[in-house]
Amino acid sequence: MLCEASATSAPLRWMWPIRVLFGLAMRPESVRRFRTVDLLLFGFLAIASSVALLRIGERPLAAWALLTYALVVGLVLLMTGQHGSGPLGRVVREIYPLLLVVPIYSSLDLINGIGQIRVHDDLVRHWERLLFGAEVSRVWWQEHGSRFWSTVFHASYFSYYVIIPLPLAWFALTGDLASLRRSVLIIFSTFLVCYACFLLFPVAGPYYEFSRPAPWFIANGPARLVYATLSTGSSYGAAFPSSHVAATVAAALAGWLGSRKLGIILAIPTILLTIGVVYCQMHYAVDALAGILLGVGMAWVFRRKDGRTEGR
Repeated sequence: MLCEASATSAPLRWMWPIRVLFGLAMRPESVRRFRTVDLLLFGFLAIASSVALLRIGERPLAAWALLTYALVVGLVLLMTGQHGSGPLGRVVREIYPLLLVVPIYSSLDLINGIGQIRVHDDLVRHWERLLFGAEVSRVWWQEHGSRFWSTVFHASYFSYYVIIPLPLAWFALTGDLASLRRSVLIIFSTFLVCYACFLLFPVAGPYYEFSRPAPWFIANGPARLVYATLSTGSSYGAAFPSSHVAATVAAALAGWLGSRKLGIILAIPTILLTIGVVYCQMHYAVDALAGILLGVGMAWVFRRKDGRTEGR
């Protein structure tokens, strides 16, 4: 019996940082000072930690993900407890959730076993054929291949790294704290929903499922840069919905809600990126469609959250 109890409780040894920090975070007096974005983060971490604990026996690297989450909770407690740190400190306190996107994204690979998880590409490809009559990401570039558009769409892939932070920089520089806070909430909640899907319904995507496009199609600078980036920073199982599309759409709409001028500026690169991830065989068309719906949905849900009094 003692052996059975020890074996049963062994995974719980990894849980103590999460239990302690979540216990501190969820005290009634603490909840009152948390904003919606903080509570959404706690909810995601609870889900992700549960998945990691269930998989830790077969994927020991998931323990590192739990440690990451414990550190994230500690950072949340630190940031939400800071006051009077000047204009720069206030901006950092507002945008800190988006600084967590990279470590959280990296942790997904640890929980999913760095490519060992069972994926659901067959089902998503079935949806693709039902909706579009063909596997668009595989046949589009073959039937309408263009060196020019390959260059343009591969380049648009990197507009993601401009579109996401631009609304934050815009509203921070103009002193529009309400729009800054709303933008962080819309964008970060979009990422969290994507990441939850990657854990619970992993899909590898065309980048892993299909052979590379013809050499002439990717013989340009932007394409080489995209493939170099994906070879070092891609997370297996993170295709559906497309977080590139979802977060970009969310950022563009968040920008529009705070500034019509900014929304117009972001519209064209957002459209190009959405088309490009499918044309360049990075995502299934279903991934992009789901990303559009998610980005629009998060912007609609939180459109009235301006953060003037939230968490104060």
